[in-house]
Amino acid sequence: MPLTKLSVNVNAIAQLRNRRDLPWPSVTGLSAIALDAGAYGITVHPRPDERHIRRSDVTKLTAMLRADWPGREFNIEGYPTEEFLSLCETARPDQVTLVPDDPAQATSDHGWDTIAHRELLSEATARIHGFGARVSIFVDADPAMATGAAAHGADRVEFYTGPYGHTFDAAGKAAELDKLKVSAEAARDAGLAINAGHDLTLDNLPALKAAVPFIAEVSIGHALTADALIYGMAETIRRYRAACGEAV
Repeated sequence: MPLTKLSVNVNAIAQLRNRRDLPWPSVTGLSAIALDAGAYGITVHPRPDERHIRRSDVTKLTAMLRADWPGREFNIEGYPTEEFLSLCETARPDQVTLVPDDPAQATSDHGWDTIAHRELLSEATARIHGFGARVSIFVDADPAMATGAAAHGADRVEFYTGPYGHTFDAAGKAAELDKLKVSAEAARDAGLAINAGHDLTLDNLPALKAAVPFIAEVSIGHALTADALIYGMAETIRRYRAACGEAV
């Protein structure tokens, strides 16, 4: 079975830190623990109000990853404003994930309409490719939206797995898994690699992996951070790597 790589979203760590004017918990420190425990990469989603990840965090994480963890992935998510794209051009992450967030949203809750936003996404993708980063477009579990991303030159799609993560009855969960499976197969057939993220947990990740075994990468933050309060960061990373199907 292909390996699904774990990228740790550290937004929740930053949000906890920002409750006080203090330097802890350390975004870079906990990122380093996660990487040392075998995480493939780090994901951040800086928003204009810096309510969790700050521009300074992006700078520090860029420096740490380049100096101490060459070969590990840095993934920056966000809406392709001029400010966001300029930040990415400076940081030069390995991957940029384009997300259709309104600045007032608490968190991501839907994917792009890749047909309606053709011009915006095509221009952003070309600009990101210009500094050598991979482009992933955040989409719902809809084959048309997934294949639409390929028309913009994207390398990957990241499926919004919130509806799957929010469903707790067996029939509903099976229906959401089927949507993800069908959409992922359509994206693969269009030449795209598959990422997934949002409300994935130790409990629901194995079933997703079984349904879509060719997922290249999952980005997990909220549940992983909560689990780290129980198990510690290093042990939590080990558990999520195992849930991804990795032998640990």
